[in-house]
Amino acid sequence: MTSIDLAFARRLEATHAWRCIHYADAWARLHPQQAPAVAREIRGGWVILSGPGSPVHNARGLGLHGPLNEADLETIERLFREARLTPHIDVCPLAEPSFVQLLAQHGYVLLEFQSMLWRNLAPPDENLLVPEDVQVRPAGPELAEVWIRTTAQGFSAGDNPAQDALDIMAANFHAVNGAPFLAWWQGEPAGGGGMYVHEGAMELGGDSTRPAFRRRGVETALILARLAAAREMGCDLAMATTTAGSASQRNAERLGFRLAYTKAILSKPDP
Repeated sequence: MTSIDLAFARRLEATHAWRCIHYADAWARLHPQQAPAVAREIRGGWVILSGPGSPVHNARGLGLHGPLNEADLETIERLFREARLTPHIDVCPLAEPSFVQLLAQHGYVLLEFQSMLWRNLAPPDENLLVPEDVQVRPAGPELAEVWIRTTAQGFSAGDNPAQDALDIMAANFHAVNGAPFLAWWQGEPAGGGGMYVHEGAMELGGDSTRPAFRRRGVETALILARLAAAREMGCDLAMATTTAGSASQRNAERLGFRLAYTKAILSKPDP
């Protein structure tokens, strides 16, 4: 059994933060006309910002390495103001209580909850069956357009995703710590997902199944393939972040993931 202690929370949050940092860097490379990405470390946590249209605009991992003070919060809020963004701060339940109090004093309110899931990568998943009709393979650079369109179709629930959906998935594909995978059903791309590795931990992300191929085991096959690939790379830990209580969380739990903790996403409303 792994204890969900402060050290373990730091590892999960660092893995997620570095996934976001590499995502923001990829977004900046793909959108050179926009402002450069921001990745600012503050007392062991990170403020990570990227250009308009990107989903990565958060402060993460704060309060896990000691308390923050008024000056720290002012620095965080200044970075958001300079990017013309509303502050969004992820708060782990193992963070310093004084940090939560500081945010409350400055008018932060709950936006949503997010589940942090984890599982060990040993032993192998001998009792979990891969659906026979689904083939999962790594997606190299020559399949970038196929992977981006397939995953965007899944998130958009349509065959003609908007450009903003394609842009969001493109940064997932091109992140330097990422390894994209495609699932095929009878020769057609049915879904995709990525794995993002940091210091022996692997995060699942970008999972998406096209509507016509749902309920056929596509997501299960994608998850199992990436767990196997991460194990071969020497990783000992897999993690995933999902909306609390979502279908994605239930799918992950069926494949051996467990809830580490539920964290709060706080936001400061515009005055």
